[in-house]
Amino acid sequence: MNKTVQEAVFETADSIRKRLRVQPKIGIILGSGLGPMADVIQNPTSIPYAEIPNFPRPTVEGHAGRLISGELEGVSVVALQGRVHAFEGHPMQTVVFPTRVLGSLGIDTLLVTNASGAINTRYRPCDLMIIEDHINLTGDNPLKGPNLSEFGPRFPDMTEPYDRAGIEVLTQVAKKQGLNVHRGVYAGLLGPSYETPAEIRMLRTLGADAVGMSTVPEVIAANHMGVRVVGVSCITNLASGISPDRLSHHEVMTNSKTLSENLIRLVRSALPELAKLKKETR
Repeated sequence: MNKTVQEAVFETADSIRKRLRVQPKIGIILGSGLGPMADVIQNPTSIPYAEIPNFPRPTVEGHAGRLISGELEGVSVVALQGRVHAFEGHPMQTVVFPTRVLGSLGIDTLLVTNASGAINTRYRPCDLMIIEDHINLTGDNPLKGPNLSEFGPRFPDMTEPYDRAGIEVLTQVAKKQGLNVHRGVYAGLLGPSYETPAEIRMLRTLGADAVGMSTVPEVIAANHMGVRVVGVSCITNLASGISPDRLSHHEVMTNSKTLSENLIRLVRSALPELAKLKKETR
């Protein structure tokens, strides 16, 4: 008999829990080329996705496909070194499956990261953007279909998809670190083709500051489960029509390597403060 989504999530969470040494408080999803963030986790337990039952495996370059748990700056964490995307052919239920597993492991906060293109003309490659809000332009929603009441309500509120207190923590830490960090709106599209110049002009008119092909489904699923969310976009390139050059995944990967160092600085300093946030701030 086929498993329900809930049964598969709980089975996967139980399998992972048996191999962890700590109860993770904060979950981290690492985007394209940002895997080195996981390498600084102390006393790590590393589990390849291939060894985790029901877990989807990424096919995109820059997504290693490992779950790593341990401690970082005294905070117990679990990190996903790579994600799957809808453009790989996965249904939304598969895309958000790892997020639901993290929620079922009992995390309080989910930190999502991604590589994105700059729509805001003030942004430059290798900047960081703290995500204040997003626009879902994927044409899909991970909550469609029968509601999974074990995870959350039929109509979850999305007034504050990214926790305001968490945004302030990241902002203040970035200032202390002297990092070039913005706060803005992320537009999530399906991909895998990059946007046209006309689409970028449209997105700017809609109020988007950066664009990418991930994150939005995971944030919706986490909010559905009542998990606090904070997010950081790593600006790897100027969007189509802004950059004089043609876009390529090679540029994304190259700049991600530089950005990962700044992301590590930001996250390491912010984790202790994020861990102190109370549930009431959601």
